[in-house]
Amino acid sequence: MLRAYWRFVVVASQFLPLLFAYARDKKRFLLFGGSRQPSAETRRRRAQSLLDSLVRLGPTFIKLGQLLSTRPDVLPPEYIEEFERLQDDVPPADWERAKAVLESDIGPIEETFEEFDTEPISGASLGQVYTARVDGRDVAVKVRRPDIESLVEADLRVIRWSLPILMRFVDQARSFSLETLADEFETTIREEMDYNRERRMLEEIGENLEANENVRVPDALPEYSSQRVLTMEYVGGTKISKLDDLDSAGVDRTELARTLQQVYLQMIVDDGAFHADPHPGNLAVKDDGTLVFYDFGMSGRVDPFIQEKIIDFYMAVARQDTDAILDTLIEMGTLSPDADREVMANVMELAIADARGEDIEQYRIQQIIQQVEDTIYEFPLRLPPNLALVLRVATVVEGVCVTLDPDFDFIDVATDYLRDEGYIEESARGYVEDRVGEIQDFGESMVRVPPKLESALDDLDRGNVSLQVSFEDDESAFDRLAKRLVFGGLLSALVIAAAVLYAFADLTAALIALGGAVPVAFLLWRSFRGRRGLRGKPQFTRQNLRKRRGDE
Repeated sequence: MLRAYWRFVVVASQFLPLLFAYARDKKRFLLFGGSRQPSAETRRRRAQSLLDSLVRLGPTFIKLGQLLSTRPDVLPPEYIEEFERLQDDVPPADWERAKAVLESDIGPIEETFEEFDTEPISGASLGQVYTARVDGRDVAVKVRRPDIESLVEADLRVIRWSLPILMRFVDQARSFSLETLADEFETTIREEMDYNRERRMLEEIGENLEANENVRVPDALPEYSSQRVLTMEYVGGTKISKLDDLDSAGVDRTELARTLQQVYLQMIVDDGAFHADPHPGNLAVKDDGTLVFYDFGMSGRVDPFIQEKIIDFYMAVARQDTDAILDTLIEMGTLSPDADREVMANVMELAIADARGEDIEQYRIQQIIQQVEDTIYEFPLRLPPNLALVLRVATVVEGVCVTLDPDFDFIDVATDYLRDEGYIEESARGYVEDRVGEIQDFGESMVRVPPKLESALDDLDRGNVSLQVSFEDDESAFDRLAKRLVFGGLLSALVIAAAVLYAFADLTAALIALGGAVPVAFLLWRSFRGRRGLRGKPQFTRQNLRKRRGDE
């Protein structure tokens, strides 16, 4: 508890400047003044500052940042892009302390292992990996960091204590997301510290992918593993992001990208258990082109309902049917049913074109950005916890595939996979059944509509029809109009009063009235100013990234 109190002070000192900036966004002078809309550049600077703070605060908050990178329903896109760069690359713990953990769980090193290299090959936030040899096999030994449990427990308390404070700086929808995120994070980090769970996931996913000769998942050694130690087969390979080395080995990068995408589709759509941390540090390639997976600490499951909806989503994307895409997102609970379908359809069309690598006119991008700009923080997308990891995996995998092959089209790969697995035929049968149902409904409507139409025409002939007009504009437009009318009337009255006082009284009284008119005139002028917001030229389309790489 004492450690938690001290950590709370440390965390507060890191986050208070950022919270102060957020408070000024709500009220320009903290206690009064209008709200501000920070620009994209401002949000990016804040995201970089927050990223530095998370790294300084250590393992728990590094993991928190990684989880936040999967939640665009909680943070603006600039934060997501910055946090996606956050990796588990931290200095290893002292060997003697790590040795104590290893020998406490497995036994004396000299008696258990034939060889053991005390220099770790990787250091992560929660554990570190060593190479060794046992029973004539090369193995990798993952050891949990010493005393990490007490640090994580203290930090989890700090996060819980901080939630009520954070709630004051966010809207109601995001406050709900923050609470669910805190619960999800607590569950996730406890699961990652449990190496028994990681071993079970490694074994299950390995069995599911065993028939695929293009994929290699290391075998686990349960007899040399525990809750704090995981021993597995050591499988070497070239890091998937080292393109020059892959080219030197003669690896077909286009085929490798297809394999990676297809394997993740199998894990998510068919198997229901998936490796959830596909950044380049956890993916390697053998000289024969075999894809190797490392680190199953972050892994997840997909329930059958979500699997079915993901299939529907991919099929809708393949047909470029934006209505079906939106319907699927609503059914999954990812999109609010009250969302503006026209705006969201435009966003989806742009996203599909960008994913296919098509050239997109800049004016079209700017047009869509302006459509969503006014509601950028109230965007109707929400992410249930069971979908957050799936979204992160899809995003990271697509990025790795594009790095391997700049012309990679994940929609084509997904369509081919679903066709090979027989999902397209099933979807076609379902489509036919839906159309048959619509024809039946149409036939019934043809029977019901004529009597209702005749009744409506009779009411119209008798003059019993009234017309009700509603305005689709939001309330803020009427508020602004009312303010302008009030300010205009008040300004006119003050100017007339000043003129009358100047004519029939004295100059001092006229100046007082005129002085009162100045702030009213300023407020009226301000009400006519255009709203400020995101006006920058979009930088993160695929074609721009390609052009940048070409220029470099």
